[in-house]
Amino acid sequence: SRLPDGYETLVGERAVKLSGGEKQRVAIARVFLRNPPIVVLDEATSALDAATERDIVSSLRHLSDKRTTLVIAHRLSTVSDADWILVMDQGRIVERGRHDQLLKASSLYTAMWRQQSS
Repeated sequence: SRLPDGYETLVGERAVKLSGGEKQRVAIARVFLRNPPIVVLDEATSALDAATERDIVSSLRHLSDKRTTLVIAHRLSTVSDADWILVMDQGRIVERGRHDQLLKASSLYTAMWRQQSS
């Protein structure tokens, strides 16, 4: 409703001013409208509140079907349903697996999950 030219509306300093979360939602929508075979989302939900993030992540699951999607996130709830999770520490992959597999191990992922869940 605030985008006079729809998804083509220029956003930023000299155009329509949006909050960080609004910018993220528009950017995600623009990516999926292009329908690329590979999508990279780097902290795509970092400026969203928890409820909006849940809605967006749910939509991303559907939109990511039949395409390669790489999600970079510090908020583990964003990637907990991923087919494959790579855990990095100081620039190196230190763990890999599905959410349930990583939680079974006494791991960096487990420690981070517990910290974020409390």
